Amino acid sequence: MNSFSFLHVEYLLQAAVWTVVLSLVAFAFGGVAGFVIALWRVSPNRPLRNIASGYIQVVQGIPLLVILFVAYFGLAIAGFKLTPLVAAGISFAIYCAAFLGEIWRGCIQAVPKTQWEASECLGFNRYEQLTKVILPQAIKIATPPTVGFMVQIVKNTSLASVIGFVDLSRAGQIINNSTFQPFTVFGCVALIYFCLCFPLSALSKHFERKLNVSNR
Repeated sequence: MNSFSFLHVEYLLQAAVWTVVLSLVAFAFGGVAGFVIALWRVSPNRPLRNIASGYIQVVQGIPLLVILFVAYFGLAIAGFKLTPLVAAGISFAIYCAAFLGEIWRGCIQAVPKTQWEASECLGFNRYEQLTKVILPQAIKIATPPTVGFMVQIVKNTSLASVIGFVDLSRAGQIINNSTFQPFTVFGCVALIYFCLCFPLSALSKHFERKLNVSNR
């Protein structure tokens, strides 16, 4: 049995970097897809609204673990062997797209209807309404919940360990299996997670106060 040492802390910090990488990948690709879904959800085109709504209902109704299993083990059976990072990135992007799309849809619809009517009276087309009037206001409303959702992404990356991705949680399990010091090991894991998530939570509250979202 090995004693917990600085080398173990270094290994945890390296794994924390991969946790951040997976979180950024999920947010980047999920954010792009989520933005499209949000626009489809408020589109006057009914088929697009139905497609976006169906996607959100399906993904939000399926546990993230199941999505991870399908992306890694299911696609491997179908002949598409993905690395744990790629499979986890795809799974989390699918997951994030559904939730961010719904968050941003609500923020777009939170912009007063009079703003749509006023921009229409000015002769703006749909694209000009969104880019010049609606989205600039929706971004202010969306910033706090979006930053807050990033906290959930960081914490949910711990689920990626089930497909062999060595994130912070998985690194903690590996070290604990060799040291048998769970309080020390997972205490450090919890501390690192706190250091990753607390600034995001504080930033979300800061934006909420600064943008005065709660009084809208």
